[in-house]
Amino acid sequence: MNEYAVTFTERETAKLLPVEIDTDAIGANEVAGHTLATLISAGTELNSGYLGNNFPRQSGYAAAFKVEKVGENVADISPGDLAFCPGNHASYQRKPASQVIRLPDNLTPEIAVFARMMGVSMTTLTTTSARPPAKILITGLGLVGHLAAKNFQACGYEVYASDPVASRRQIASETGILNVLDAVPLENTELSGQFHLAIECSGHEQALLDAAGAVRKRAEVVCIASPWRRYTDLLIHDLHRLIFFNYVTIRSGWEWELPRQPEDFRTNSVFENFAGALKWLSEDRVNVDGIYTKYDPERCQQAYRDLLHKKTERLAVVFDWTT
Repeated sequence: MNEYAVTFTERETAKLLPVEIDTDAIGANEVAGHTLATLISAGTELNSGYLGNNFPRQSGYAAAFKVEKVGENVADISPGDLAFCPGNHASYQRKPASQVIRLPDNLTPEIAVFARMMGVSMTTLTTTSARPPAKILITGLGLVGHLAAKNFQACGYEVYASDPVASRRQIASETGILNVLDAVPLENTELSGQFHLAIECSGHEQALLDAAGAVRKRAEVVCIASPWRRYTDLLIHDLHRLIFFNYVTIRSGWEWELPRQPEDFRTNSVFENFAGALKWLSEDRVNVDGIYTKYDPERCQQAYRDLLHKKTERLAVVFDWTT
């Protein structure tokens, strides 16, 4: 049976194309159904897909769908349930049950997909030694940084979030982030040197250097944005000096540091964090109202172009597959 998937066919070209999927098939440990919403991960999808080199290719890894089929070994999900999975931008999802999480009853699909991007910074929330009510710094208020600020704020940290782009700061201030700055507060004597943790969410080396200069001794600076390209001619000596004399620990915040599923003697897992994010969204502990725009999947080329050229008024794009 023909379904549809957003496909990058060449550089800077996205199309909604038919794909052949056997919607009658289901494995014993699988869950399947038609998609309701998917979320674009702008950084990854633009840089490694839309602007990439290998075509054709499908994209996306945040989906909500209505369960229509469940395998004989699946016990906790039923037909008719709404569910989340790390799925492609496609009209039909078929996943192992271990990768599917039932949505809380009051959570809509277009909100649920944000659990995927919340999970990026929830790994750092799991692994950091900083504890509430510590002051922490977020650099970059794109979607990942915005959600990182809200995740940590929801857990009792005193969050300060910076971004040089006025529109991003406005969205942050309007939607509940309390302390929004236009730059890392290196010259603010009340804040500089007070942060127990800095989370770098821009992928910009100047932001990393500034964050390393703003934290207290023995603090962490965690890089959770991919450094897709070089922006400056900064010397590594500048960062080296801060690491040495400020006793800064700089590390990757790669979300897959955690195991996919729960394991003995490990704290949290990727899918436990996704489940927690869905719960926080359902409880309005983290609110994403006002940070996204909906597009019909048939307008996928326009969606990616708007994100690439920063023509969207919001931070994120959700594909609505119900239209």
